[in-house]
Amino acid sequence: MTSHETSSEYLLLIRGTDWHQRLSPEEVHQNIARFTAWAERLRKAGKVKSARPLVHEGKIVVGRDSVTDGPFNESKEAIAGFFVILTRDLEEALQIARECPGLDYGQTVEVREIASEAGELKPTREKERTRAQQRA
Repeated sequence: MTSHETSSEYLLLIRGTDWHQRLSPEEVHQNIARFTAWAERLRKAGKVKSARPLVHEGKIVVGRDSVTDGPFNESKEAIAGFFVILTRDLEEALQIARECPGLDYGQTVEVREIASEAGELKPTREKERTRAQQRA
């Protein structure tokens, strides 16, 4: 990206931890190599801010005093890993997501723009700006 282009951050959530179940070890190795090459190409292009796989087991906090096991490996919704990418816009983020090699094996990619602040704060900020303008 050149200095005059604006960029936004997007989170790519790679979902599906059981993609490899019906593949041979050689096929698993080949897909991991494709995935690694895809990620490396994005890094070299300056698109990746952060990326990591996630351990498949964890805990879910559902209340102040309640913790359960999960997510579960057999869930298609289990998050396998994530990327934080820098792109011009949502369309570019979607194009990058469409190139994910895991899509060929049943994984999905959720694309979410990373906000500068919680959306719930926006009405409050707008009211503050209006009051400041009225006082000025």
